Amino acid sequence: MTSFRKLVWVCAGFIVLGIIAVYLIFDPTQSDLFPKCPFMMLTGLKCPGCGSQRVIHALLNGDVAAAWHHNAFMVAMLPLIVLYLLSEIFRTRFNGLYRVLNSIWAVGVVFIVVMLWWILRNVFGW
Repeated sequence: MTSFRKLVWVCAGFIVLGIIAVYLIFDPTQSDLFPKCPFMMLTGLKCPGCGSQRVIHALLNGDVAAAWHHNAFMVAMLPLIVLYLLSEIFRTRFNGLYRVLNSIWAVGVVFIVVMLWWILRNVFGW
């Protein structure tokens, strides 16, 4: 690995740690530091990701119940989100996993599930 690539990874690590620190320390419900959902502001409806900043804050502070309350779908999907991230980072090492997760069928199923969540959370007020 070249020294430039190492520098990029170190910088990326510090950026990620900084973002984690911000979400750990500041509560998105009480701080103007965090952006508001443009879809919610325009329509009054929740998008599939509404509450995700509060979920991250709650999980970093160990409050799984609050995270579930803010966006249960995101909490339930976290293992899959992590799997997608890892498959992207290690795509050459785990090429088979990457291809399966990014196949038309897998992406289609995820898309349909997200759309169902989007509709159901607005119909039932979740």
